[in-house]
Amino acid sequence: MSASFTEGSSDPTVQPVPASVVEKVDAADTTLHNPQRAVISIGSNLGNRLETLQGAVDALEDTPGVRVKAVSPVYETEPWGVEPGSQPAYFNAVVVLKTTLPPSSLLERAHAVEEAFHRVRDERWGARTLDVDIVAYADVVSDDPRLTLPHPRAHERAFVLAPWHDVDPGARLPGRGPVADLLAAVTRDGVTAREDLELRLPE
Repeated sequence: MSASFTEGSSDPTVQPVPASVVEKVDAADTTLHNPQRAVISIGSNLGNRLETLQGAVDALEDTPGVRVKAVSPVYETEPWGVEPGSQPAYFNAVVVLKTTLPPSSLLERAHAVEEAFHRVRDERWGARTLDVDIVAYADVVSDDPRLTLPHPRAHERAFVLAPWHDVDPGARLPGRGPVADLLAAVTRDGVTAREDLELRLPE
């Protein structure tokens, strides 16, 4: 049974919301004024790969100043830059988001999400529980060695271009052109859509 309360009456079971919580909610409501569009690539080839990717999507959504707008289909990908068969296959996906964080702060958050899933950086091209890369941020083109934008190898990686094209067919990679054209120019060998798997948008 539900009870209705007239204006001015009080429910003794309802406690007031602390001012600090109200401030945080208000801040979250204003973080996406004049947001920028960013594209994130996520990948995993250790542990429960799908669960890890979903966790990464949820963690990005939980970031103040970030709202996940789209999540691509999942692709299974042979590892890049290593001997065939030396590592498990990756699950890869692309996340499109709106953010008011500057690129440097978004990068810090990406690294924090990786660390939360126990990413270890022992070797280049090494197996990993989670990889979170900023592929593009608005129309920014930068050769900053800490964060090169767009990602310097995105234009030649089908495991980035294919899921990105799926979720945004008209996308353009800054400085490189339409994603559709870039995808047509690279091989899709070893990059397979997993139609039996799905990542969900955060609620």
